[in-house]
Amino acid sequence: MQTIRHLAVIAAVLATAAAASAQTPPKKFLQPTTMRELVATSKPGDWRPLDPERTLYLELSSGRVVIELAPAFAPRHVANILKLARAHWYDGLAIVRLQDNFVAQWGDPLNSKPEVGDKRLPAEFSRSAQNLPFTRLKDPDTFANEAGHSNGIPVARTAADGEAWPVHCYGMVGVGRDNDPATAIGTELYVVIGHSPRQLDRNAAVVGRVVWGMELMSSLPRGSGDLGFYEPEQRVPIQSVKVAADLPAAERLPLEVMRTDLPLFQKLIELRRNRKDPWYKVPAGRIDVCNVPLPVREHAEKPEMHKKG
Repeated sequence: MQTIRHLAVIAAVLATAAAASAQTPPKKFLQPTTMRELVATSKPGDWRPLDPERTLYLELSSGRVVIELAPAFAPRHVANILKLARAHWYDGLAIVRLQDNFVAQWGDPLNSKPEVGDKRLPAEFSRSAQNLPFTRLKDPDTFANEAGHSNGIPVARTAADGEAWPVHCYGMVGVGRDNDPATAIGTELYVVIGHSPRQLDRNAAVVGRVVWGMELMSSLPRGSGDLGFYEPEQRVPIQSVKVAADLPAAERLPLEVMRTDLPLFQKLIELRRNRKDPWYKVPAGRIDVCNVPLPVREHAEKPEMHKKG
């Protein structure tokens, strides 16, 4: 009899505990140790939507590559690229070069000149650092006095009142040219697909970065010609390049980028500077500007037609 009562008490205690557990929501992690956990704690104000007036959709047979343009650094080049896109000049061109651990490049294999836009442009390799939003990394930079971020773009500068320029990190988009800087007008563009070629900084106009579909570029076959140029039969056709604002809202990708001027992004940098994941045993204690990830996510359901991209 005593045993039956004892078991009944235990059962009642367990039932009470189970009911309490069901009513109590699971605890959120107080100290995120990974970027995924940190992003899960973000609030809507930690993100900003892409501006459709400065967003390009490069369409390949494999999917869509989304490029966020950065007119704060190369305004005339960005304006010319928008003119070319709106005139459909890029439609039907091709990716003509894929050099391993360097860049993927696209343009017109015939090197024809478009009827629209500027035919020559002054170099826009850098700009004044004055009045430029800048969130500085505390870590030293090999190529500049300071490095950090400006509206999602990795940037280096000499000083707050000196010179500033976007840096060639993975995914950054630049303008190809001949020896004459004025030949860079946007008819040839490239994206960094490998280790950051910082020697290109201040030698080419950087006009933005790929924020979506980067894997479609970096996984392309390597070119067999000199400097990774494709033979004619290897070229990858470009279906079209469009300005997002020119598409109906239903055909745009609803992407948003984590803001780089708020405390959450600083927490992200610290998590990457001193990794706390269980796998890491020795935190680096430092981070390079090109090793800081810039989170991008969809803020609504992506249209069915684009799920492969």
